[in-house]
Parts: sequence; structure tokens; C-alpha cells
Amino acid sequence: MNVISKDVIVVGGGAAGLMCAIEAGKRRRSVLVLEHTERLGKKILVSGGGRCNFTNLHVQPENYLSANPDFCKSALSRYPPADFIGLIEKHRISYHEKKLGQLFCDGSSRQIVALLEEECKAVRVEIRLGCKVRSIRKALSFQVETSQGLFSSDSLVIATGGLSFAKLGATDFGYRIAKEFDLKVTGLRPALVPLKFREPAGFGALSGISIDAVARCGNQSFRENILLTHRGLSGPAILQVSSFWREGESIEIDLLPGQSAESIFSNEHGNKTLSTVLSQLMPKRFVQHWRRSQSIPDQPLKQFSKIELGVIARRLHHWKITPQGTEGYPKAEVTLGGVSTSELSSKTMESRSVPGLYFIGEVVDVTGWLGGCNFQWAWASGHAAGQYA
Repeated sequence: MNVISKDVIVVGGGAAGLMCAIEAGKRRRSVLVLEHTERLGKKILVSGGGRCNFTNLHVQPENYLSANPDFCKSALSRYPPADFIGLIEKHRISYHEKKLGQLFCDGSSRQIVALLEEECKAVRVEIRLGCKVRSIRKALSFQVETSQGLFSSDSLVIATGGLSFAKLGATDFGYRIAKEFDLKVTGLRPALVPLKFREPAGFGALSGISIDAVARCGNQSFRENILLTHRGLSGPAILQVSSFWREGESIEIDLLPGQSAESIFSNEHGNKTLSTVLSQLMPKRFVQHWRRSQSIPDQPLKQFSKIELGVIARRLHHWKITPQGTEGYPKAEVTLGGVSTSELSSKTMESRSVPGLYFIGEVVDVTGWLGGCNFQWAWASGHAAGQYA
């Protein structure tokens, strides 16, 4: 069988893989990207509602979950958000800050994919679409058998992503390759994912209602909107705490963030009912559902004792609910966990035990918060590996 040889083979044509290919190409390495679907950057295309939240101005190592919280520091420090913003501006892509440092394209996510394709073309990266990897082995070099033939390379970069968005082609391929080379993979779970609840805590009749709130899980809290769904809760604040939540635990929600329910009650006219007062602050349908779920009568405030109003206030600020589970990988934005960082160099992303083998992006046990952090990890880890592969 004819073997095509390259300096670097990158398996995975997503954000991390393409960034790595570009950087390796700049070093005059011959680079081949193998993508098993028929299109590059599928996850990029659907991200941010089609506008791609490509980075976050305020990203810090503290915005990542990993068994080794320090692992991401090296790559992030060497390729900060300003570097990718420079690339965006070089290609004259207009963008805006939506909130909390989150940067989105003014136009379409397709602009980001086009940028990466142009950068790859400029450094002569070869890209093969619809190319499924069947096996990988290492002798003197890496031998990659695919549906389009046999390839070999000195360096092999695994940038295959996680288990989220299976409908876009996500698989467990990267984790399987790690295990084949005897590298440890941490426990995996869906993250940045909606939470579902058993009835009667379910919110089916209230689906679509959004409320400004603080969601807490353990020591982590996030203030953004929560969104009621047919099966439970979603919205930015819930997606954020989902990464920290574990089965059997409760989450706590402050329905009146930055306010004092007790002060509100004391300042209101006593003839107003509880529902009337709360409906000035939250959607009326939600207020009625929440009040009934707490077995609180809808009566004028003056008919409650001071102690009872104190209890109601505490429940509004500390509404505890226990999820039944998550919506799983089909609705998760990312996969928590991955190839153990103890197996990799934080400087190069290269395996410590298999020279020439690199892992980057979501397949690694580094998971970002919502709001552009995971794209920044993709750019930074891809850039790091591209400097050395």
C-alpha cells in the first residue's frame, strides 16, 4: 500500500485542530488535517446561536475545571484572547461584546471557519474531509490507516473533541486512542448542560419563562438568567452550575439577587397579596407556581406574621431544588474530564510517555466556563502544540 508521509497529522478539523495545523504550518512543517465529517468546524458553525462566541475578554485560569487547575496556565498565558482578536481583525471580521466579556461575530460563525481555512491555505496545510481513521499505531513513526489510505507522520495530534453534540459527529475516538497508548482518561460527564427535575418540581407549563437569578452549587455561584423548560431548568446560570453539580446534590437559587425580600415586604402596603407583590418582580405565572410548590397561601401581607414573612424571604433567596439528572450529552455544550493532564506537558501538550503524540482542545481534562472560555482553550492549546509538533 502506498504511504503518504507528512511531518504532522492532525486528527480533527475543529477549532483546536485547525489552530494547531496553522501554527505547525508556519514553521514550514508539512501538515495534514483529517476530518471524519464532510465539513470543517461543525461545532464552530452552531456555536453562539450561529454567531460564534469565539473568546472572552476576561478569561482566566480560574475559569477552567480540571484535576490539575494549574495545567491550563501555560498555554493560556502564551496565547491570550488579544492574540485571537488580532487574527479576527486581520481578516476584517466585525464583532461585538455581548455581555461579561463574551465576544461574538456581528455576522456569522462561518466567518471564523473561513478565517481558519484561509490561514491553513496560506501555510499549505492539506485538509481531507470525510476521512475516517480506522487505526493508529506507532513504529518509528505514526501509521494512520484511514478510509482514504495510509498516512505516516513524526507527530500526531489528537483534536477530536468530546462527547457533546453527537449529531455533529462527536465520538469517543480521542479517549480510545489515549487508552490504546496506555494514557489515563479521567471520568467523563456532560457539562454546561440543562438540568431536569421530577414532578411536581417540573416546570412544563412554565416553559420559556426567563428570570434573572443567582444559581449556586457548592462554593460556586453565577448570576445570569435561568430558563424554565419542559423538563426542568436551563439558561446561562444553570448551565454554569451544571459543571459543578453531582447526582444527589441540591442547587440553590436566589430569585431576588441584589435585593432584600424582607425589605420589599416591609415597604409594601399590607393589603397587597404576596402574589401581587412578587409579580412586580417576577413573571406572574412563575410566582403562582413557586408559591404553590412552597405551600404558601396567597393572602395579604398583613395576614402573615413577621416570622412567616422572614421564612418566605429566606426561601426566595435560598430556593433549594434537587435535580433528577442532566439532559445528557445531546444537550451538553462540552464534556467535563478527558485525557489526564498528568500524562501531558503543559508547555507542549505532548504525551510524556509517547513522544510525538499530542492531545489538545476538549479531549483534554480542561473544561471552561460558559461564554467563550472553551474556544479560548481550543485556540491556546492548539497554538501550544503547533509550536512543537
